[in-house]
Amino acid sequence: MDRAQLDTDGIRARLLHLKAELQNRVSTIHEHARDPLEQDSAEQAAQLGNVAVVSALETEAVLELGDIEAALQRLDAGSYGVCVSCGEPVGDGRLKVRPAATQCRDCAELDARR
Repeated sequence: MDRAQLDTDGIRARLLHLKAELQNRVSTIHEHARDPLEQDSAEQAAQLGNVAVVSALETEAVLELGDIEAALQRLDAGSYGVCVSCGEPVGDGRLKVRPAATQCRDCAELDARR
């Protein structure tokens, strides 16, 4: 995708907004992780079950933050919106849904099948 065709300011603003949301989510998770466990063993079991779910959400957010950082770097380098696998445009629709996407739909589907 030609960099001149991109609304780089709008894309950067969207990526930075997503980054801030994810950073806030991770911070909130860390704050709640410091909460002490309940005294009741049944409550503790429920809390520990929640820890696994929250940990998975944190991992997902941290990975997404890495994707956003990489997208910002591609934006700066002028390669944002270009599929890393085939070199073709990623596509506006895909970038609207997943602004940190690195692959076009066809390449992403091909990778998912492997």
